[in-house]
Amino acid sequence: MSYIFRSDAPAVGDRVVVRRRFTVPAPTTAEAGADPSAGAGAGSTASAEAGADPSAGAGAGLGAGAGAGGSVVHSDVIGHVLSTDPLVVRPQEIGGYPSNLEAVKIPAEQIQIIKKLSPRMVRNSDIRAVETATAAAFPGKEHAWTSDGQWLMRAGDGVTERSNSATPLGPSAGFSPVPLDEIRAFYARHGLPVQLEIPERIGKPAEKLVTQPGWQLGPEITVMVRSLTQEPPAPAEAERDGDVPEGAASASTVKDSTPWRFEITDQPDPDWLELYHFRGQALPAEALRYLRQRIDGTMGFGRLLDATGRTVAITRGTLTESGDGTCWLGYSAVEVAATHRRRGLGTALGLHMLDWGRNNGAQRAYLQVLSSNIAGIGLYHKLGFIEQHRHRYATEVAPR
Repeated sequence: MSYIFRSDAPAVGDRVVVRRRFTVPAPTTAEAGADPSAGAGAGSTASAEAGADPSAGAGAGLGAGAGAGGSVVHSDVIGHVLSTDPLVVRPQEIGGYPSNLEAVKIPAEQIQIIKKLSPRMVRNSDIRAVETATAAAFPGKEHAWTSDGQWLMRAGDGVTERSNSATPLGPSAGFSPVPLDEIRAFYARHGLPVQLEIPERIGKPAEKLVTQPGWQLGPEITVMVRSLTQEPPAPAEAERDGDVPEGAASASTVKDSTPWRFEITDQPDPDWLELYHFRGQALPAEALRYLRQRIDGTMGFGRLLDATGRTVAITRGTLTESGDGTCWLGYSAVEVAATHRRRGLGTALGLHMLDWGRNNGAQRAYLQVLSSNIAGIGLYHKLGFIEQHRHRYATEVAPR
């Protein structure tokens, strides 16, 4: 299990893995002498206790050991939380989807570990694809691969993490040591601290590294994705405040019911730049310059304007490829003027950007949001996004 991800407490609806430990009573004399083919032993009993077929997410990782009065059994239950007190988990379907299987009530004394998982099962290659498309959208002023071809090192403004970190995009990066000396030398040449981007699973060696003294971890960041190849039906009308109910995917709903006008340009103008802040702070001029520099793909700077022509909401959209031919829309730098918040502009802007990406060849979309930003995550759920994975940044503050 991960060292640095998903430490927040599970809630109802979350997909989790629960490692449990319990004792199966010792068989009676008659049972002990029975035909072995007639009973599957402790492992079978544990599988039934855990909720059913291991392929559906329950009963995986079974193990048993002799204990006083019976066998000590360890089993994992993987599924969706129905209740937290007491803990009740319904085992998942294959792929991580909710099921109709019988729920499992797990007594507190049996719980060894409980860990949140992503809402759906995800392959390492899926994580790598999104991170590759993101790296293409934030290349920095210089980027280079480590000599083993596993880590992409980027140096830029020294402010934003995505343009100033090394990221493990090679297919073997999750199984080989972090080439730390080479990464240190790269950032030393640029006068920047060593900063690693660590996506969960594909960055396993780095997870272990940064738990050692001398590293400072940043907050968890949730990466959310959705398909753009099929457009869900739009609702009959937008909600009164201009927000859009979950499932909406067409900007026309908002365009016809609010005074906001959408436009997108190749480069941002001063009004766009004035509104943008990085985590609440204004960016220096050099950082703003890197934000609009050329990338290996297409950029679009979207905005909503009010009836007077004032810019009231902005975002940066990018169209980049993930290495397998898939074109991804990424949008970031979402900002709404303080005087216009809680009026549905974030949703309206997102819908327009999804339309822009779809109309320009994007097949899928991604975005990133602080895992602690519950309101933001709720907004992106309305736009059809679902969590795929998480990543964190770690800065070396005391080289050893």
